[in-house]
Amino acid sequence: MAEKKGGGGGGFDSFLDSLEEIIIENWFWIILLIIGYFIFRYELQYTTLRIILPIAGVILLGRIAWTLWVHYVQQDFISGIDFVLLEIVPPREVLRSPKAMELFFTNALYHWSMKGGREEWWQGAVWFWFSLEIVSIDGQVHFYIRTPTRIRGLIETQMYAQYPQAQVKAVEDYTLAVDKISPDSAWNAWGCELKLEKHEAFPIKTYVDFGLDKDPKEEFKVDPISPVIELFGSLQKGEQMWMQIVVRPSKKEYHTKGSFFGRHNWVVESEIQIRKLLEPYTRHHIDPTQPSGFALELRAPGFLEDTVKAIKNKTTKLGFDTGIRVMYIAKKESFSLESRRNIRLAWRQYAAPHLNALSRVNATQGDAYNSSFFGLTSEQVMVLADRMLHEYRERGFFHLPLRHVFNDHNLAGIPLFLVKKFWMPYFHPPTFVLNVEELATLWHFPGQILKVPTLERIESKEASPPTNLPI
Repeated sequence: MAEKKGGGGGGFDSFLDSLEEIIIENWFWIILLIIGYFIFRYELQYTTLRIILPIAGVILLGRIAWTLWVHYVQQDFISGIDFVLLEIVPPREVLRSPKAMELFFTNALYHWSMKGGREEWWQGAVWFWFSLEIVSIDGQVHFYIRTPTRIRGLIETQMYAQYPQAQVKAVEDYTLAVDKISPDSAWNAWGCELKLEKHEAFPIKTYVDFGLDKDPKEEFKVDPISPVIELFGSLQKGEQMWMQIVVRPSKKEYHTKGSFFGRHNWVVESEIQIRKLLEPYTRHHIDPTQPSGFALELRAPGFLEDTVKAIKNKTTKLGFDTGIRVMYIAKKESFSLESRRNIRLAWRQYAAPHLNALSRVNATQGDAYNSSFFGLTSEQVMVLADRMLHEYRERGFFHLPLRHVFNDHNLAGIPLFLVKKFWMPYFHPPTFVLNVEELATLWHFPGQILKVPTLERIESKEASPPTNLPI
């Protein structure tokens, strides 16, 4: 009987929690409905039109003006940031595990700062963001980092600290060689963004799961980045594949349940996700021996142990807000549907059924608007591909241009198959939290076991001069 009572209480508590979430998320509309009821109940329409509507109009216009102001000052601040694209040429022998790249990310890219009100709202100051890129041009594979010029020195010193034999050099932006995607241009393209299939509290499969943290011998290494490098290195002349991982220190916040304006970060949210995961196996029962009169009984099945442990381990390392975008671009006579398909499927090695996986979203093909009845024309598909080219070139995920006000996320309540007949909304790019271990899994230098001849490496190994040279 006690178990039934506890179960019933749990169900009622869940109902109250859901009701609380609904009230908090829709408090504005609830208040509006209450005010509307009293207006029509006591026939105050004329008074409302004369007094309340002007006030509401001022508030609405003030909100719009504030949003436009913040966007303006932020874009003005961003326009003053000089970026440089650095090519990282891996050393001839990479004997270190991806743990070295993890340490590089921690020391070079985690620029967390506390911006004051004047800096943020008047000067438009934003946190620096970086783009980690793997690129294949005609089968030649390159590693790039796009960074503000102010951070270039730090990135170089930290890269040399982990990979002394590597080479860091400034290069021209390779995306500028592709001018436009249109029926009249020489190029065709396909692109998409990647998202996590589950909540970001669940990690993807990392290099630790492949045993690379143990530094095994080269012949025993199973490196998850090898399929990506092999695919990129297999391209023919006239073909290109691009991948960018845009990161910044995590600022992501969630609404704290039980409060109107309380917020918490992704670490606390991960703990909440663990409690939700274990909720079906948790029971509150009466226990007079406890000060509260109740006790908590948890009987989690063994198959959840690895999942809970993985979620908890993810929070022990620094997290980055992350956006991932990939593109396949080729001259029209070289464009291959097989290569387009391959780049879509190149991320399965990071999937773990009990944890998380990467999947494509916002693809530039006809299913991008979930409308198979009114399919996109070839010209519309090229428009989407050209937009994706500009999004890639801007490395935009966190501070989007004003054109993104009209994106599929903000227009979710409008049937897109009707809108796209007149104008195609922009995609809302997904972002999520990955920690440094996950990022190092996605972007690191492969070891010697990967013999891709088109992956540029430093051929000579530097050495100190002999000590017995005559002076």
